[in-house]
Amino acid sequence: MKSIQVRTADGVRLVGMHITADRDERDLAIVLAHGFTVTVARPRVQLVAARFARTADVVMVDFRGHGRSEGRTTAGDLEVLDVDATVRWAREAGYRQVATVGFSMGGAVVLRHAALSPSTTGLVPVEPVDAVASVSAPSRWFIRDTVPMRRVHWLLETPTGRWVAEKALRTRVGGGWSVPPEWPVVVAGRIAPTPLLIVQGDRDPYFGVEHGRALVAAAPGADYWELAGFGHAEGALTPELVDRIASWVATAARRAGTMRP
Repeated sequence: MKSIQVRTADGVRLVGMHITADRDERDLAIVLAHGFTVTVARPRVQLVAARFARTADVVMVDFRGHGRSEGRTTAGDLEVLDVDATVRWAREAGYRQVATVGFSMGGAVVLRHAALSPSTTGLVPVEPVDAVASVSAPSRWFIRDTVPMRRVHWLLETPTGRWVAEKALRTRVGGGWSVPPEWPVVVAGRIAPTPLLIVQGDRDPYFGVEHGRALVAAAPGADYWELAGFGHAEGALTPELVDRIASWVATAARRAGTMRP
């Protein structure tokens, strides 16, 4: 494991990690995209990353405004540029296939990235990926129908909440959206022919199963796993589920890579 830095198209420096195993060639890198208020230094995230690294090398950074990275979080808007810069780093490091796996906010971001959905500043992600897996992602914005999401909006929208986010959660919150970015459900249909996996749990306290079902309905050909007993994002992953997702990603990415001209 080594520390890395990447710089986004709008000039934000991001700090993260590159986890490698004893492999002869750089065939596949998995870019992990964390959720809101999460950082790559969190022990749980590192355990998940280490498990993914059994299948492929892993690249992950703190999103802007999180942990050691610069900037302020935009809660899923400019973060498409963060994923784009990380994918570019993996390509430049020599990986032939690069796949993205995102959780919660990161799950929405990898969907928008794969669809080349523009940020609200007009900057557009440009780096292609070979497969995408989105875990516990919202299908739309402004969700307030669950208690955890009302807490998230308190962190994002109130002065006290933003102070708590910065001091207690190491998350620096930017200003609100004047114009929202495209909803994940709107862009999901633009991801094909890139292989897409949607994972949703029926015990997710943030986003109900209607979100996963809406995403897969908008993306014909996507694979959909609605998992009984599964909760939310990185914190609910078991080693067995990580292995299952990693196996899907590796198979899908390598198949997609062989089909490239």
